[in-house]
Amino acid sequence: MKSISFYTLLMAMAILTVLSCKDASNPLESTDSPVLAGAKKGGCTTIQDGTLLTSDGQVVEPGYDKWGYNYQAHMFNGGYCEAYRNAAWCQPYSDVQLIMKWNDAWLSNTDCDGDGKLDRHFGFPSYIGSGAWLTNHQSGEYEENGEIFKWNDFVKIVAAPFDATKVNGIWYAADGTEIGPDIWGEFAVIQEVYNDQGTGQHGIAYLSPVGPGFGKFKP
Repeated sequence: MKSISFYTLLMAMAILTVLSCKDASNPLESTDSPVLAGAKKGGCTTIQDGTLLTSDGQVVEPGYDKWGYNYQAHMFNGGYCEAYRNAAWCQPYSDVQLIMKWNDAWLSNTDCDGDGKLDRHFGFPSYIGSGAWLTNHQSGEYEENGEIFKWNDFVKIVAAPFDATKVNGIWYAADGTEIGPDIWGEFAVIQEVYNDQGTGQHGIAYLSPVGPGFGKFKP
């Protein structure tokens, strides 16, 4: 298939929807403090305990599952469609390879709020201000005029800070510095690197004026 940039092929969102372990449509309730009411004080349930479930009732196990998710290691490595459990709609992109990595705030490998599923943005009512981040690396190849060309696309995404403002689809820091384009409502793209042998595109496609590092977005 023809090469695809980040903005023409949405990145895998599976770990925030069906394949993740919580329902993204029901954010955790906030309290007066950053720690959630009802959160465990004496410890958290781990994947190794063998009792945590995905949203479709499957037990989360250590190591890679058959789709390419390794929840313990905070990563996915497999086909783009496998990230969506081979859904019919994504078959045109079945030749795209995908690697995702994320931090604990994006999707934890423990359950500390006691609902039997892996936590997301634990201690925060939403991803905003949580310090969550994700990297997304897609790659593939396509044929054109009898030649095979390779392409790859690497993107960094962060949760918008508490004091950030979104204007016309762009997130801005409190001091007015651009953070990056909005994605999924609570996140910003801070870096994209795109390479395509066929078109000659190579290198930085977008770099946030704030910079590409994740550390400055810690809560």
